[in-house]
Amino acid sequence: MPIPIVNSIASWFLKKRIHQMELFMKYPNEVQEELLFKLIQKAKGTELGKTYDFGSITTYRQFADRVPLGNYEAKSQDIERTRSGENNIIWPTPIKWFAKSSGTTNAQSKFLPVSPESLEHCHYAAGKDLLCTYLHNHPDSQLFVGKSLRLGGSKTLYEDKGTVYGDLSAILIDNMPFWAEFSSTPSNEVSLLSDWNIKLQAIVDETTKENVTSLAGVPSWMLVLLQEVMGTTRASHLHEIWPQLEVYFHGGVSFDPYVDQYKPLLPRNDFRYYEIYNASEGFFAFQDRSDRDDLLLLLDYGVFYEFIPMDTYKTDHEKILLLSEVELGVNYAMVITTNAGLWRYKIGDTLRFTSRDPYRIKISGRTRHHINVFGEELIIENAERALRVASLVHNAEIVDYTAGPIFMEGKNKGGHQWLIEFKKEPKDLEAFSTTLDQELMAANSDYQAKRAGNITLNPPIVQTARPKLFYDWLERNQKLGGQHKVPRLSNKRDFLEELLQLN
Repeated sequence: MPIPIVNSIASWFLKKRIHQMELFMKYPNEVQEELLFKLIQKAKGTELGKTYDFGSITTYRQFADRVPLGNYEAKSQDIERTRSGENNIIWPTPIKWFAKSSGTTNAQSKFLPVSPESLEHCHYAAGKDLLCTYLHNHPDSQLFVGKSLRLGGSKTLYEDKGTVYGDLSAILIDNMPFWAEFSSTPSNEVSLLSDWNIKLQAIVDETTKENVTSLAGVPSWMLVLLQEVMGTTRASHLHEIWPQLEVYFHGGVSFDPYVDQYKPLLPRNDFRYYEIYNASEGFFAFQDRSDRDDLLLLLDYGVFYEFIPMDTYKTDHEKILLLSEVELGVNYAMVITTNAGLWRYKIGDTLRFTSRDPYRIKISGRTRHHINVFGEELIIENAERALRVASLVHNAEIVDYTAGPIFMEGKNKGGHQWLIEFKKEPKDLEAFSTTLDQELMAANSDYQAKRAGNITLNPPIVQTARPKLFYDWLERNQKLGGQHKVPRLSNKRDFLEELLQLN
């Protein structure tokens, strides 16, 4: 199709969708309230809807009083019945697809329901609107003259009990209309290969022959792929291979530890990075401006939001707030109710708001991925900012890391142990550790208070991991590729001890 026609079609669709987005930005609370009652009305005939008498709910307060909050464990029985082929339990539409989580919050696999509505009106709708927003910001974009290199999950889809489960990315690829494959690379056949090492070479072989204009995938695994592309082609940077490559849509893990490693691969000053927040449970937010890295919260995509201030999380005085009640800069745990039958579900992510008009957020971490053994409340956002500064100061590059507590024994104080795999090691690891410690104190007053005078916490111990340690650990646990992530911070030493043994 000629480029002017493609751009005309995109422009028409863009104007239509931008108007819809402006509505939820202008009337956020009204849109969320209307959405909640649509979900309640739709599900009133389900087993869950009858249990909580959805048919008589007329206010949010009634909904909040009747339907309990819960994590996956609390919801798993109903989800498992649905996965076994029972219908009308949590959602009226039969649910065939289940996204198997990467299992970062615990060892148990999670199977998150993906209804036809959530596929169409959440994941796909938000993906289209991301492109619309990008084109609105960059009307001179040549995105459609080439293909998008998508790096999806490395698992195949498994038939089980009449339903299907697999990585979310595999489910999305498998359900896309046939014409979508023409604008993407690699092919569906290669994208859904289960063996990461075979798949990696197959992607390189296929994509280097295409005109790639955009990238999409998790930063850690995309970096592995791009370095493999560079090694195979012997190019000095990626623009030699794909001269029209203009944007990378990334999500899944923080980009901060990787940004300096991408710069030499993509040295052009006009290359763009856009962050997305697309989880197995829903597509929640994306970066809507090129000059700011916070994310626009998506309010009309089948997801109703509630928020718990982290200083009350899992306490006797836990607060649950509506969107209209949130404050800027406060760390919140997110609770979702979705058009896939997740009702008041604690997703396990934490975020803070950077704007209320419109509502924009920054992802700050995970409710279970933090270190708070000694009251230090160290979250991933603190850790990654401090690691980036330490890396810049000491001219180091980080591949992966994890950290856990050193528990108090006898008269010995507690502390934190960091295991870091460097692509480029600092010349002085002790100096690197000192900078890391200083930056953590600057970022987190609770950590600073516990470190003051070494009263509670000793300085952090930083240990160097051997090359490919984290890769080997992921391979050993069958978690190579796609959406799998290394656990960053933990209140326990389980992950750390496993890695130390492999080191």
